[in-house]
Amino acid sequence: MAARTTDDTNPGRKQWLSSREGTGRLRLLLAAVAALLAVGLATGCSAPGGSLRVVWEAPVDDNARDYGNGAWLVGDTLVRSRYDAVTAFDAGSGERRWEYAPPGHGHVCAVGRRAAGSVVLLTRGNRGPGGQGCATVAALDLTTGRELWHVRRAPADLTESLTDVVAVGGGLAVLRDGDDRWILETIRPAVPGSEALRAFDLRTGAPRWKAAVPAGCVPERVSAGERQVLAVLTCGRTELRLAAFNRADGKARWSAPLGGRPTPGTDAEVTLLSTDPVVVQVGGTAQGGPPGAYLAFGEDGTALGRIESAGAHGTIQSHRPGLVAVADGRLYAAAEAKRGKEYVNRVVAFDLAKGTEVWRHDLTSGRALLALEAAGGRVTALARSLGRRHDGTEELLVLDAATGDEQDSRDTGSDIDHKTGELAGLLTYEDRVIAVRWGWGVRPFSAYEPG
Repeated sequence: MAARTTDDTNPGRKQWLSSREGTGRLRLLLAAVAALLAVGLATGCSAPGGSLRVVWEAPVDDNARDYGNGAWLVGDTLVRSRYDAVTAFDAGSGERRWEYAPPGHGHVCAVGRRAAGSVVLLTRGNRGPGGQGCATVAALDLTTGRELWHVRRAPADLTESLTDVVAVGGGLAVLRDGDDRWILETIRPAVPGSEALRAFDLRTGAPRWKAAVPAGCVPERVSAGERQVLAVLTCGRTELRLAAFNRADGKARWSAPLGGRPTPGTDAEVTLLSTDPVVVQVGGTAQGGPPGAYLAFGEDGTALGRIESAGAHGTIQSHRPGLVAVADGRLYAAAEAKRGKEYVNRVVAFDLAKGTEVWRHDLTSGRALLALEAAGGRVTALARSLGRRHDGTEELLVLDAATGDEQDSRDTGSDIDHKTGELAGLLTYEDRVIAVRWGWGVRPFSAYEPG
């Protein structure tokens, strides 16, 4: 099974992390439930309803922080990261397999959004007063818990916990050194922007290249794909640009402005939503804040479609990443629109190349979308009655991704998130659904199976 991950969350740092929060609290739930539903349809089981029973649960966390959190599933190894350690469990039995703790009582500051080839990157170090900051990047093998290699990095003051300071993909490990001088003069060591983006061999840590970042620009967020490395650049303290670099040597491939109506400043929220195809979300990440947009680019940096979060389709719930998905050249999103005296929730599909609406599917009155996922020619959405929030009546909808026609609808018969801590996401192992949580007094993992 390919590695999957949930993302770092930090409700207390909305300015920096609101666009990255957990990939949506239920984004991976939909992938899990969709997989189980697909199995049922394939075997001819079409009876609606069902429930989930607990198979095993990890011990309750008696301490927590709002940084260093992440979860991945590689084969039958389930891994959870928190501020003080990375721990692996057997996905079938729940038995603990290994634990990795940063040396010298250091902390895990941030982890990569995704794993590649069973390897994930993390930043570690001493965040406390008088410490050296998150000055080390380490590559961790998730199957064994062994640190493959580590390298020094220049830490930063304001972005130590950003998930997107490290990334893996295409056989590379990519890191962004710290440089906060475009925001604030600090006494923390900093490096020029032209030296702040580096790549290493994923398995050995051998240096591969330093990116040719344009003069006057600083890499802020990074993402690695199979064909190229992407970075959000802050240029001249006022402009944000999206830049692509050659995977082989780090040479600049293309650069494109982000925004333009108007061009966002350096405090704008930007999310690298997808690397293949290239899709960037700009703004719209704060609930109740100004609307944003989704920008699509070709492999050569050509600007393609622009999808506004607010328009004739209603208002896309862009502050909740779990309600937006990219697949097969389309963007699928949950939107809310006013119809007469009531609000209607709907799933809307857009063509990324043109930025135009393809179809919309309205939910019945009184239903609100919690999450959606697009895969395998289907759009799977989870909805809940607005009037009965905690009665376990989540409804699973399966739509044809090409047309928006409803293919199936059923109650899940379970309220996985109720009274057990807010979900950061879910992962699937065989026929099981594994809930991922972090926070004080919650179980980081709970494994469920159909009962």
